[in-house]
Amino acid sequence: MSRNIQNPILPGFHPDPSILRVGRDFYIATSTFEWWPGVRIHHSRDLVHWQHLSYALTRTSQLDMRGNPDSCGIWAPCLSHHAGTYYLVFTNVRSSLGSYKDAHNYIATAEHPAGPWSEPVYVHSRGFDPSLFHDDDGRSWFVSMQWNHRPGHDPFAGIVLQEWDKDRRALTGSVQTIFTGTSLGVTEGPHLYRRDGWYYLLVAEGGTFYEHAVTIARSRRIEGPYEVSPHHPLLTAHRQSPAGLQRAGHASLVDTGTGQWFMAHLCGRPLEWRTDPPADAPVGEYAGLHCPLGRETALQAIEWTADGWPRLAGGGTAPHRAAPAPDLPAAPIEQEPPRDDFDHAALNPHLNTLRAPADASWLSLTERPGWLRLRGRESLMSTFDQSLVARRQQHFRCDVSTRVDFEPTHFQHCAGLLAYYNTQNHAYLHLTHDDAAGGKVLVLAVNDRGILREPVKPVPVPSGPVDMKVVFHADSFRFFHRLGDADWQAIGEPLPTAMLSDEHATHFDQGTPRSFGFTGNFIGLACQDLSGGRLHADFDWFEYRPVQD
Repeated sequence: MSRNIQNPILPGFHPDPSILRVGRDFYIATSTFEWWPGVRIHHSRDLVHWQHLSYALTRTSQLDMRGNPDSCGIWAPCLSHHAGTYYLVFTNVRSSLGSYKDAHNYIATAEHPAGPWSEPVYVHSRGFDPSLFHDDDGRSWFVSMQWNHRPGHDPFAGIVLQEWDKDRRALTGSVQTIFTGTSLGVTEGPHLYRRDGWYYLLVAEGGTFYEHAVTIARSRRIEGPYEVSPHHPLLTAHRQSPAGLQRAGHASLVDTGTGQWFMAHLCGRPLEWRTDPPADAPVGEYAGLHCPLGRETALQAIEWTADGWPRLAGGGTAPHRAAPAPDLPAAPIEQEPPRDDFDHAALNPHLNTLRAPADASWLSLTERPGWLRLRGRESLMSTFDQSLVARRQQHFRCDVSTRVDFEPTHFQHCAGLLAYYNTQNHAYLHLTHDDAAGGKVLVLAVNDRGILREPVKPVPVPSGPVDMKVVFHADSFRFFHRLGDADWQAIGEPLPTAMLSDEHATHFDQGTPRSFGFTGNFIGLACQDLSGGRLHADFDWFEYRPVQD
């Protein structure tokens, strides 16, 4: 019976996929940016069913992101395997606006992708999106783009190559520029492969929005020169008939061991193109499109031409929503329950924190058994010490709820349920204290590009737990509350989901970038005590329930 891979295979914020096969097992590592832990790894045995396996960077000795701006942190990891050792290459970006990129590159190793991973070894800070290529002769090569900060120069200064000495754990030999890109520009995300005597260089081009693309070039010598495919580009959604998958680029290749090849790549699904648009919809017009689920991971089947070039199976350059599954035994996975009752000693692996791990100073699953306790710290605009746990939004339609037990005594005490894109863009239904309203109240706070507003008056509530819910209806979302067994009551009017997207978070002022958005919406729980007293809030459950589109 024929099966299909349904794209995206990793819905929600899972960008920059690096795919690897070792034996029967396939792994994908994706970027995590400012979210902790760093580098999310998934596993599959049939390329159809994928399950979260682990995080690679789980210790502060491996990763320091406190203070990193929005959409910095972990960019474009690369998984590889050589002689029984797994290698992870990653970048920790410390700044992204202006002429400079403080992008520090590291290598960590492990005996298995599930970890534990070693302490990282620093490599260089020439640019970002590095990868490690292990050649047939046993030598290894470190490949990355090079960033040029000088005015008047193209900042994407080409792909550079240098040998990596595995024994000394250091670079050796000269640095060589092996590729400067095509007319698409913004050349980044390099991966090297070897097949039939050719070195193949796969790069991302065009920028990570709607002009994104994948370019393939080849050479008989690893240092080049590299010839671009006559079928260029290998993949792009730009100026294609919109089929639901857009922003296609930043890819990596894998062979199944049975002669079949696949390409993992990032993509985005705009709210406005959830279904196929009318036949007369404009092609190449992207104003007004928004991807609140962020950049996701998809798979495409690859065929090789008689003269040795990879192409999408079936021809063309546009990404497909479905790809034929490989000739491998089906390996389905068990579905996870939608509700987390906080009955375990460890945090659910789908819940992430910002920039640093949870520790006992602000999060506990044991002080009140069956409840998650958060001690209030800094505001939702902080890049240092937020008491926040959240999970990716992975469906355009979903209901997310919790029960909050919190007794604020001051307006600087806040705790509740939030939809969070970044420090500048989020919506927060929370309990706080308001003397004018008579004490404990519910407040809806909306932060849009750093401008905070409260669209409805505070709602007084009695002492005791309050249930909160946020419902996403694709292009809008709305908060609700209830007391005890009462019916859900809406708080305010529906809000535009577009405000929680990459496109909205990325904006310019007279041509100068003021912020970038490379992540995706998260939904979670938070507590603040802006007085510094660390008042705690308790959460009885967290339920994420998808609604069928």
